[in-house]
Amino acid sequence: MIKRLLIANRGEIARRIIRTCKQLNIETIAIYSEADKDTLFVKEADESYLVGGNRVQESYLNVDKIFEIAKEANVDAIHPGYGFLSENASFANRCFKENITFIGPSPEIIDLMGDKIAARKTMKQAGVPIVPGTEEAISSVEEAVMYATDIGYPIMLKAAAGGGGIGMQIVHNNDELVKAFDSNSKRAANFFGDGSMFLEKKIEETRHIEFQVLADYHGNVVHLFERECSIQRRNQKVIEEAPSPFVTDILRKAMGEASVRATKQINYTNAGTIEFLVDGEGNYYFLEMNTRVQVEHPITEETTGIDIVEQQIKIAQGEPLQFKQNDILQTGHAIEARIYAEDPITFFPSPGNITHFSLPKGECIRNECAVKEGDQVTPFYDPMISKLIVKGDTRTEAIANLKGAVNQFKVEGIKTNIPMIKEIIDYPAYVEGNTTTTFIQDYYQK
Repeated sequence: MIKRLLIANRGEIARRIIRTCKQLNIETIAIYSEADKDTLFVKEADESYLVGGNRVQESYLNVDKIFEIAKEANVDAIHPGYGFLSENASFANRCFKENITFIGPSPEIIDLMGDKIAARKTMKQAGVPIVPGTEEAISSVEEAVMYATDIGYPIMLKAAAGGGGIGMQIVHNNDELVKAFDSNSKRAANFFGDGSMFLEKKIEETRHIEFQVLADYHGNVVHLFERECSIQRRNQKVIEEAPSPFVTDILRKAMGEASVRATKQINYTNAGTIEFLVDGEGNYYFLEMNTRVQVEHPITEETTGIDIVEQQIKIAQGEPLQFKQNDILQTGHAIEARIYAEDPITFFPSPGNITHFSLPKGECIRNECAVKEGDQVTPFYDPMISKLIVKGDTRTEAIANLKGAVNQFKVEGIKTNIPMIKEIIDYPAYVEGNTTTTFIQDYYQK
């Protein structure tokens, strides 16, 4: 059984993991950078250790130092959260070699799903529809142009080892592809150590729908229904909700079964997310699998009553799932808005000192927050400072609750995207549920 757990992360997800560990009587060990020494998660953990300097390479990506701390603190397990080392197969393998439980899937599965081309092939074998595109990595722009001409524009240029929108770009013709290929390949090589690219047909008028899955070591696999994640900026999600206002019961059943089938196909264990693109006719296509807890996991927790972090830990220590698919019900409606320290017009990060910080309160409101009044938002990390989650019996009620909550949310000293959130949820297209992946470009940025 896990008794001492190191959190290889920071901010709100570190606090989230600490909260569940306290409920499970697991001691938590936080690591922190010099910039994070006075933050909430450092104080809330049972023990905290300085891991390095401000930059991620010196701290949250400093693998050798993390394991040095893990040994000193005599931990049983490491939870990677999301981002940073969460989908790093080498890190997971190091945990295995050091006899430390990694809260996540095996290194082999992380590798398989991290390779977007291999993931596409695997899902195709599992009978899950995939977007038309290249079957192998593309290493030259000449090869890319040849394939693009065959597939037909517009296409998505993507990094084979990518994620988070890095190395991804829509191109509409050969000239755009030639200009985009080298820069995206170099960016992918810098971020992922692999500059290989691939092409996918750009599906027009798409929605981004993802299914949460849980799988244990005893052959049990379930899904926790879908999340609607179409409101995005630069391929990064801004507002998510569960259930999707677009997905019908028939489509939900088909996509849920496909998600479980895909999870079983690769012998996956722990929590994961199968992401799909869905067109206006209800045709769905595999996009990618995230082998970690998602930023937006709270809305699934709110609509199913299942603590996903708790399930991650229990699965990792060998426990079977205590529920079957038919036991899981999706009730009510939940929405999450990501609050970023950024200019709502230019989208540039807005580091600085938070001079006033007041969170909304209420029975229908859940705050997952990384900061407090007086904290310094530094330029070293992702600018997300909080997640605002609301629930209602219906989608209409949830939107009303979100409007009330976001109006209560007060931040001074830095700029945030709160004005943008307010505008988005007031648009008739959002209220009606017409939230394709081009929503922000079509409405907010006009």
